[in-house]
Amino acid sequence: MTTLTDQPVLLRPKEPVGPKLFRLGITLAILLPAIWGALGVEMSWEKLASAPADIWNLLRLMVPPDMTPEVVQRAMPKVMESLFVAWIATMIAAAISLLLAVLGARNISNRYVSGVIQNLFVAIRAFPELLLAMILIPVTGLGPLTGVLAIGIHSIGTLGKLTSEAIEGIDPGPVEAMASVGGGRVSQIRFGALPQVMPVIIAYWLYRFEVNIRASAVLGAIGAGGIGLELVQQMQFRNFDRVGTVLFLTIAVVLVIDTISARLRRRIITGRREPGPVAVFKQAGTLQRIGMVVLAAAGIAVLVFLLVQLQTPLEDVFSRP
Repeated sequence: MTTLTDQPVLLRPKEPVGPKLFRLGITLAILLPAIWGALGVEMSWEKLASAPADIWNLLRLMVPPDMTPEVVQRAMPKVMESLFVAWIATMIAAAISLLLAVLGARNISNRYVSGVIQNLFVAIRAFPELLLAMILIPVTGLGPLTGVLAIGIHSIGTLGKLTSEAIEGIDPGPVEAMASVGGGRVSQIRFGALPQVMPVIIAYWLYRFEVNIRASAVLGAIGAGGIGLELVQQMQFRNFDRVGTVLFLTIAVVLVIDTISARLRRRIITGRREPGPVAVFKQAGTLQRIGMVVLAAAGIAVLVFLLVQLQTPLEDVFSRP
């Protein structure tokens, strides 16, 4: 008769030492640079503890913002200038990066050429927009042109890398099919490679446009066009109510652009038509409908208020020149 003591005892196997050492190494690789960086920037618990109160006091000085016609008419053109700088820079970067990305894709280009182009993308991304603008100011002078060139050059490096990686992930079948019927290299790229990745590439362009709007606002601080210079000037004169105006107008424009861009990206990537506002309103619940009505009314009120402050008749906004 077999007793319980006669049955073999199953011991839990010991965990290998390798995974433990790997997790420990990853943890140290994250914590040690963080601690070193905190010491390098002279971070202290006293500053961290007082930061929320200081931020709150600064926000209290900005609210309510100065929305008089004089201030709005001065700030709004600068906000739109940031938008125009970002749009032109994105278009320039999109055209150049697409050409370079085709040459830099390893699956459809010579490996030596692709290696040079990939290193070029790395070199371009190594210089931030602010540094590029400071280098270009002695050449192009102060103004929006400097911002366009700085943002456009930096965007070439980012868009070129993303675009070339998208091209490298294509299905080689269509490209081989074009080659089998006698199509040249240009035809293979035009009809075999690009149709597979253009929706993703266009989505990258739209996303980069959103990023460039924020970058153009920053470059304005050094005189490269945009709203940044106005923000810095008002901060220097401690006109915090006007600082609040600049921030309000900038955030409002960026939110509108981001919303439209996100909707376009979803439409391009998924290939499905997005439901319109009326359809979304019908499908929403009661509380959601109330929230949508409140947001729509607030948006219309803000738009009308800005038009009044800008002294722009409503019919001139919707009429064609």
